[in-house]
Amino acid sequence: MGREFVDLFNRWAETYDSTVAGMDEEYKDVFENYGQILQEVASRVNGHVIEFGTGTGNLTEFLAAKAETVMGVEPSDKMREAANRKLKETEVVEGDFLVFPEPEQPVDAVVSSYAFHHLTDEEKGKAAAIYADILKTGGKVVFADTMFMNEDRKQEIIRDAQKRQFFNLAEDLQTEYYTTLPVMASIFEDAGFEVSFTSMNKFVWILEAVKRENH
Repeated sequence: MGREFVDLFNRWAETYDSTVAGMDEEYKDVFENYGQILQEVASRVNGHVIEFGTGTGNLTEFLAAKAETVMGVEPSDKMREAANRKLKETEVVEGDFLVFPEPEQPVDAVVSSYAFHHLTDEEKGKAAAIYADILKTGGKVVFADTMFMNEDRKQEIIRDAQKRQFFNLAEDLQTEYYTTLPVMASIFEDAGFEVSFTSMNKFVWILEAVKRENH
C-alpha cells in the first residue's frame, strides 16, 4: 500500500520542494507546470476533501484556500512534519491510500498529486472501491500522477530517459507502479465512476473520476 516507499519519502522530505521546483535535471520534465497542475486539481473540487500523500503540503495549501475542510493523509513522518510546519490551519495525519482515519463529514472529493503510483494496480482497485464507499453521489476523485497512454509509450519514455543518461528516472519508472490510462480507467469504472483524463505534461495526467448513481 505504498508503505515500502516511506523510507524514501523520509530521506526526500528536505529536498522535495527544490525537486518539484525543477532543480533536479532528471525530474524537470516530470514536474513541468507543477504549480499549474496543483491549481488544476484544486480547481476541480470543493466541500469536504481528503488529500492522500500530501508530501510537504504544496497541494494542501491550494485546497485549504477554497475547500470547506481538508484532511491531509501522509505515511511519512518527515513529510508530515514538513507539511505541518508549512500549513497554518490544516493538519496532516498519519495514514495512506488504503488505511486512514474515518472522516468526520461526508466526503465530496478525494485528491492526490504525484503519489497514486506507489500502489500496485490491485491496490489501486481496492482504493477506488473504498473511495466509492465514502464519496457522495457526484463526488469526485481527482488525481494528478505520472501515467502513460499505453505500455508502448511507457517503454518509449523509459528508453528516452536511459538515452539521456537519466538512470535514476529510468529506474524509478521501472520500479514503481506506474500504469496506463486504459488500466486506470478500468479500475475506476469498475468501482462505479465516470472517468476522464487531461494531459498536463509529458508524464503527468489528471484523472477525474465522478461517482455514478447507485454505487
